[in-house]
Amino acid sequence: MKAAILAGGFGTRLAEETDVRPKPMIEIGGHPILWHILKHLSTYGVNEFAIALGYKGDSIKEYFLDYAALRGSMSVDLRAGKVVSRHRECEDWTVHLIDTGLRTLTGGRIARLKPLLCESAFIVTYGDGVADVDINRLLAFHRDQGKIATITAVRPPARFGALEFDGDLIAEFTEKPQTGEGWINGGFIVCEPAIFDYLSGDEAVLEIDGLTRLAGQGQLAGYRHEGFWHCMDTLRDKRQLEQLWHDRRAPWRTWK
Repeated sequence: MKAAILAGGFGTRLAEETDVRPKPMIEIGGHPILWHILKHLSTYGVNEFAIALGYKGDSIKEYFLDYAALRGSMSVDLRAGKVVSRHRECEDWTVHLIDTGLRTLTGGRIARLKPLLCESAFIVTYGDGVADVDINRLLAFHRDQGKIATITAVRPPARFGALEFDGDLIAEFTEKPQTGEGWINGGFIVCEPAIFDYLSGDEAVLEIDGLTRLAGQGQLAGYRHEGFWHCMDTLRDKRQLEQLWHDRRAPWRTWK
């Protein structure tokens, strides 16, 4: 199983951070959020990734080049110009870093990854959201449904505490619960190669040209995820995720 990661957007709502780096490279606990996403997927045996680059894509390339080169210890022979890596431990990942254009839309970016993904079903997700989705259950559900695509539906976290009244008294107060109604696209989409028939050209939008059309044709299944999901859209979101990681309460940390 391979995964495609959409990592080329401008991230304008996080301009405080994205003026100097692409959104997937914004750090949570000292690691880019992109690293967190890949670590979660690899927990379930997904170890080959096609990352669709766009805005400041060179930053992502540099990260993985350095990540591979600087892990573990090393000996440097300055006179000979030789570097020998020692005790090198690194994830068993293959990462394809593909330039998909600065202004290419989401469907166009996936279409440009077709040579890497056209042989079997694959996962698509966004480079700015973390979750504790059970990938094995998601894939089993997708196979059972037999549709072209399965989207992971999530309930977005509420921005404010919820109150339940008993007359003039508060019977229950819940701090920032998941909303009780309204499912949204949480990423972690499983696609069959037939999805490429719906994505043509850089102007194609995955969510409109792909998912909306599939839904209209009865070819889009929905996997309900009741667990944790959080998108990093704003500086406030980043701080919340950072605090969860700092407090060792990060539900998306599914790896050891």
